[in-house]
Amino acid sequence: MPSMHRSRFLFCLLAAAGALAMPAAAWAQAYPERPIKLVVPFAPGGATDILGRLLATSLGERLGQSVVVENRPGAGTVLAAAQVAKAQPDGYTLLLGASSTLTLNPVIRKSLAYDSIRSFTPLGLVADMGLVLVANNDTPGTTLKDIVALAKADPDKLSYGSFGQGSSVHFGAEMLKTATGISMVHVPYGGSAPSLTALMGGQIQVAVDTVVATTPFIQGGKIKAIAVLGAKRLPLLPQVPTMAESGYPGFDMGTWFAFLAPAGLPPAVQRKLEQALEDSMAVPAFRQKLVDIGLTPAWGNGHALRERVERELPQMRAVAARADIRPD
Repeated sequence: MPSMHRSRFLFCLLAAAGALAMPAAAWAQAYPERPIKLVVPFAPGGATDILGRLLATSLGERLGQSVVVENRPGAGTVLAAAQVAKAQPDGYTLLLGASSTLTLNPVIRKSLAYDSIRSFTPLGLVADMGLVLVANNDTPGTTLKDIVALAKADPDKLSYGSFGQGSSVHFGAEMLKTATGISMVHVPYGGSAPSLTALMGGQIQVAVDTVVATTPFIQGGKIKAIAVLGAKRLPLLPQVPTMAESGYPGFDMGTWFAFLAPAGLPPAVQRKLEQALEDSMAVPAFRQKLVDIGLTPAWGNGHALRERVERELPQMRAVAARADIRPD
């Protein structure tokens, strides 16, 4: 090709590429031009719903558009996740996902309407929610060592409650059983309220539940806290030791929450959302609001979120296989 023709060809090629790129760039710069929907896979009123609404308000202020919360509870977050996975990847439908969405459902459900990695654009980690081993006041002992001794003295006499089959607390209790070498019978309930009511009534001896659900009963003297399942003590329950402090180093299990969009989100929109989320999480007053409702701020960008999912999926798959955890 002659030099002049080659130059003209390259010029036309670059011009065509620029013409194609300009609308997308302009569109991304204008985003958002209308309200954004945040799908929250939990019922209104709980800590996770409050988390979603706090984030919606803060993101709306930074993006210059309202972020509207849509509660879509059901099927262990599956309904909400499937809805967002099928939505247009335009930045106007987002998901407040949970560890159950991304690392528990995929290992216990044979068919899901979404894939943890391929169905979403990860935007960031936002918060952890601690899990706590609690006991009926009449259950002998006050430490994990006491509970382990009790369980080993009479195997399978202890029953533990959870707020559902295949839930984070079910996984946490089964991990605790493996770490301590004890046996306990699992009694799943349809939520924290019936599980903790059964615990207070003596139908079960111990339970694993969230710090949010258990703290009022612990502080009211209606149940006693034995150990925190996470790596660090919790701000709401600073007196309760961790599993590691109780003699089981390396133990770490909790619930966590993250922001996601459908797969295929334009990179410029992804960067804008990640930045707005990071800016929100950096505000001390905002972080304190999370602590006040029992959550631990835990910011990580989209890359950190993907890494966490990829790291925890095989771990949770091993727990499910070992304990034969299946969905309801």
